[in-house]
Amino acid sequence: MGIHKALRIIFAEPQRGYCWISQPNAAFGGKSALDVMRGGELTDIMRVRRYLDAERGLG
Repeated sequence: MGIHKALRIIFAEPQRGYCWISQPNAAFGGKSALDVMRGGELTDIMRVRRYLDAERGLG
């Protein structure tokens, strides 16, 4: 839920947030946030969440 909320805050248009999550990202070594979250570990999801929090100025 935190990732979804952060995306809604960062991107005024929901579709942009949905696109962002599946696009390659240099912050994740060229992987998409979705690829990172599919890594199978809770820490993978936390990594994306921390990134988004930092983008919002919370980290």
